[in-house]
Amino acid sequence: MLKAADVMTKDVAMIRGSATVKEAIDLMKARDWRALIVDRRHDQDAYGIVTESDIVYKVIAYGKDTNKIRVYEIMTKPCIVVNPELGLEYVARLFANYRLHRAPVISGELIGIISLTDILAGSSALEKPHAILLEQELQDEIRKARLVCSEKGINSPECAAAWDVVEEIQAEIAHQRAMKPLKTAFEEYCEEFPETEEARVYDL
Repeated sequence: MLKAADVMTKDVAMIRGSATVKEAIDLMKARDWRALIVDRRHDQDAYGIVTESDIVYKVIAYGKDTNKIRVYEIMTKPCIVVNPELGLEYVARLFANYRLHRAPVISGELIGIISLTDILAGSSALEKPHAILLEQELQDEIRKARLVCSEKGINSPECAAAWDVVEEIQAEIAHQRAMKPLKTAFEEYCEEFPETEEARVYDL
């Protein structure tokens, strides 16, 4: 079985918790990273992680000044870490259980970072991890679609587009299982909000 060490990304960036969010953004842009590991202050300290989602959802969405907000204010610490010897299927289950998108790989010290993309790339020959992650992605997109529809309105184009993504993932899962779901997530949503269905009738 493939292990975390087999698919992890060794090119990983560290940042201080005292750094500004602007510094974090610049570092992410420089290497096209989507997350940074927050360094420990001492040997007994825990690692943290700050992601692009943290920056968007906790800083930019509220119009805060990225030069004034510090990484430690928005990071997750301690963060869940992965043993490099952990089998890929178990890494996938860990990600699914804790709704992770990426995690540092630690063996005494930081040696890499593993993401959903890494797991999917390494699991092409392993059915279980791929199916587990698709299910996780589906649940994440359903929550996102409900949030978008709540904020933008159930008749908005954004709401319709969000449910398109959900149904695309659900169709992929159904294809893998060679069966059609009895009811899609969007159909269940329409039972709660019947008028939503009209919003997905597009002009061709």
